[in-house]
Amino acid sequence: MSKCFSFAAVANWCYRYAFSKAGLRSTTTDLGDGTVMHCWVPKLHSQSKPNLLLIHGVGANAMWQWNDFISPLSPHFNVYVPDLVFFGDSYSTRSERSEAFQARCVMAVIEAQGLVKTMSVAGISYGGFVAYSMAAQFGERVERLVLCCAGVCMEDKDMEEGMFQVKSVDEAISVLLPQSPEKMKDLMRLTFFKPNFKAVPSCLLNDFIHMMCSEQFQEKKELIQALHKDRKMSDLPKITQPTLIIWGEKDLVFPLELAHRLKRLVGESAQLVILKNAGHAINIEKHKEMCKLIKSFLIDPVPSPNQVNHSNDRKVD
Repeated sequence: MSKCFSFAAVANWCYRYAFSKAGLRSTTTDLGDGTVMHCWVPKLHSQSKPNLLLIHGVGANAMWQWNDFISPLSPHFNVYVPDLVFFGDSYSTRSERSEAFQARCVMAVIEAQGLVKTMSVAGISYGGFVAYSMAAQFGERVERLVLCCAGVCMEDKDMEEGMFQVKSVDEAISVLLPQSPEKMKDLMRLTFFKPNFKAVPSCLLNDFIHMMCSEQFQEKKELIQALHKDRKMSDLPKITQPTLIIWGEKDLVFPLELAHRLKRLVGESAQLVILKNAGHAINIEKHKEMCKLIKSFLIDPVPSPNQVNHSNDRKVD
């Protein structure tokens, strides 16, 4: 039987073309400490546009996770889209694995591109952990924050107490970094509200795994381990930026309880929007709704805390 056509390679090429057509260019920056960062940056930086940084989660590279957002957002923002360390074309010889390290690397590559003004930052899932850390470390640079299905407020005891579908960090790694078609289907069951993988042949799943999940596997595994180890809400730094929290109502990766925790942690400057009929992969299932919410929050005037009713969370179909 002939080898299955590489859909992942073709999709990757299509995403690169879409990013370029939307006015972005691919750059690679050597940070000089054993770390090399890849980032999509504007071909022409407009002084009249606000700056927006999009940070991806665990899984494929940044293009796969933010592709549906580039065309709608690039007319309104100078959009920057990095590959986090150990994803896509970004890598490091350093041993650090924390989200704080990722945040410093992202800021370093943004500064290397000459962006010295303030920016808004949006992060999905693991990218939300990094975005939160950027807001904490570089408060004067991060103007507003969008956190999407990011379990920043999880604690190590939550897994032991049965909050998550998986029962251990090792099990989480086996699903989040799938190495077989069966595990890829487990990932789809966990992340989508209505997963539909019956028509997807195993050769296509293997193709995706080979291209997107196999490289730098050990380093990605260590990132997930570091994220969970000894994690406590009491250790989280406080942030003060206006923050939009977007969550899928049926999220099984980071249950909705974590969204409410995060809103309580951030306090009066936070707004929570819950997307109905959506799981963890809201960037795929609800990208149109997310784009509208992001543009509204970042472009339209934001009410002061005493004008916002924080007692009621918004739900969006």
